[in-house]
Amino acid sequence: MVRSVRGFVARSPRLAAAVRRLRWGYPRPGRQGIRRWLPSWRQLLTLVVGTLGLLTGVIAFAYERTQIPTDLNSFATQQDNVYYWADGTEMGRTGQVNRQALPLSKVPASVQWAVLSAENATFYTDSGVSPSGMLRAVYEMVQGRDTQGGSTITQQYVKNAYLNRDQTLSRKISEIFIAIKLDSKLSKQQILENYLNTSWFGRGTYGIARAAQAYYGKDVSQLDPSQAAFMATLLKGAGDYDPAISRANHDRAKVRWAWVLDRMVANGELSAAQRAKYTVFPEPIEPKRTIGLSGQTGYLVETAKAYTAAHTKISPAQFDLGGYQIYTTFDKPKEKALTSAVQNMKSGLKPEQREADRNVRVGAASVVPDGRIVALYGGEDYLKQGFNDANAATVPAGSAFTPFVYAAALRDGVQLQRGAARTPVTPDTVYNGDDKVPVKTPEGPYWDRGGKMAKTANDGGKSWGRISLREAMAQSVNGPYTQLGMDVGLDHVGKAAVDAGLLPDTLGAQVPAFALGNSTPSVIRMADAYGTFAAGGTHTEPYSVLRIVHGGAAVSLDKPAVTQPFSPQIAGAVTQALEGAVQRGSATAARDALGGTTTRDGQVAGKTGTVQDNTSAWFVGYTKHLSTAVSLFRVDPKTQLLVSLDGLGGAPTGQFRTDWPATAWADYEKAVG
Repeated sequence: MVRSVRGFVARSPRLAAAVRRLRWGYPRPGRQGIRRWLPSWRQLLTLVVGTLGLLTGVIAFAYERTQIPTDLNSFATQQDNVYYWADGTEMGRTGQVNRQALPLSKVPASVQWAVLSAENATFYTDSGVSPSGMLRAVYEMVQGRDTQGGSTITQQYVKNAYLNRDQTLSRKISEIFIAIKLDSKLSKQQILENYLNTSWFGRGTYGIARAAQAYYGKDVSQLDPSQAAFMATLLKGAGDYDPAISRANHDRAKVRWAWVLDRMVANGELSAAQRAKYTVFPEPIEPKRTIGLSGQTGYLVETAKAYTAAHTKISPAQFDLGGYQIYTTFDKPKEKALTSAVQNMKSGLKPEQREADRNVRVGAASVVPDGRIVALYGGEDYLKQGFNDANAATVPAGSAFTPFVYAAALRDGVQLQRGAARTPVTPDTVYNGDDKVPVKTPEGPYWDRGGKMAKTANDGGKSWGRISLREAMAQSVNGPYTQLGMDVGLDHVGKAAVDAGLLPDTLGAQVPAFALGNSTPSVIRMADAYGTFAAGGTHTEPYSVLRIVHGGAAVSLDKPAVTQPFSPQIAGAVTQALEGAVQRGSATAARDALGGTTTRDGQVAGKTGTVQDNTSAWFVGYTKHLSTAVSLFRVDPKTQLLVSLDGLGGAPTGQFRTDWPATAWADYEKAVG
């Protein structure tokens, strides 16, 4: 580019002469002091004229050199995305790009104007570019921000059809020049038709024809203005506006859908009376699932896809174009063993005979202490239940949360009086293990919102007397850990849990019950967090993708973060207490099912987890090389709320099979440990 500009200047005698005159007459001869360095008005004028001339020449030269590419990006010939097991064998594929070209005459006017109102209201009068949008895009690029939103439909089509999506100045300049040339070559109707046929709408679809089928199961000609406004909403970024992805997406989509309808009214393409008919958001249908992703495969692919989206620069639109090879951390034999263990546990259910055995769900995950997710159980079948229970953040962890209270106490100590120095805590520190002991704060008794003094509540109302923290952990005595949480400080407990691996937004309300597990982490996060203790206090963020290849080249993939939140001594103390739980305490069901307290992988540490309303049961166990979590719960299919497990598996009224998660864990561990 620099050589081209120099050549242009050399070929322009007047411009070259102006540059020489400016150079020879500066600094100004015959002047003293600062006046020698101040240019005259003639020099300033020459500089301005020369600069403008040079800029005009450069732009004209670049415009003349820019050619409209002859080949469109080949959407229809892209490959599937292929997922591989950790051993390199193929695990599953997600389908090819779903695209169909459609003449503009087949697209209803309401759909066309919804798109124009949302993306480029001046489309039919502009020259293919928006000067204000160009300036805004350049400014955003200089600031290092996303430039999306400053382009006309012509520019967006150029980007879709001819260019890559790199946010670079050279790519943006090429986009502008091609758009201007294309606008003079094609009719507006042709450009709009091409744009609608090459735009990404999510759910693996490119083009309005396939998108209408994907979201509403109907031909585009059957879309009403309300549905058209939603389809236009997706053009802002389907990954952020497809309601099926998340509640946040649903909320964003509703707001923008209403805005698009209002814009259609403002642009005179929809009357106020027609707009008044559309007050209810046009909910799309559920996305169809790929047949080849049945059983657990769909959950594995979904997990790896989500990790890829979060830890690479691959946009959802690029990913849907396909051609990626994703090598996962999932271990095929371990996945088979975990699925078998859960199914063996569920074989004791008789939903056709017992109401308590209906709508039972299980989540399970197995994580190596270095963060690799090697197996998970997300539900009965991905094609029947799309929601991944291995990633569910709705199930209270119960007393399986108490190791984080213990670790926080050992690391941070306790503060028994406000303003006083913190006191160190050891595994031998003794607490009151009796039932119904008043819960205290540094200022005195804790009173709940109902005006009642909070008291501890041990399982079965049992009192244990004075008991060490190590033994209270082994026996799962609630009282000491309720009070310990208050003494450490619930904020310190929460930080320790997050440091170990839990996500902040899954932590429960900071009330005394916080120490007993009102938080709702996923089984993936619980397995990973316990793995921190197995790793001697080192935490590695859980990950499911080892590497990604596209077109034979490696794709940049963020490495999982590694921290050291706990010393090896603290991690060892937690592990010792949890080994005691398996040997002689609350987790002996795992010992009995396992046939001992050790495996081929070493000594077993683990913890059960239940909550007072009996809505969940957990077991999280680990050896030095593998950490696995299993959660058991029931969901009301109408409200999606948790319901009691009382009577599960034919247990007497008021009871349920709390040992099932531990026995499932043991079956799995026997197969792989």
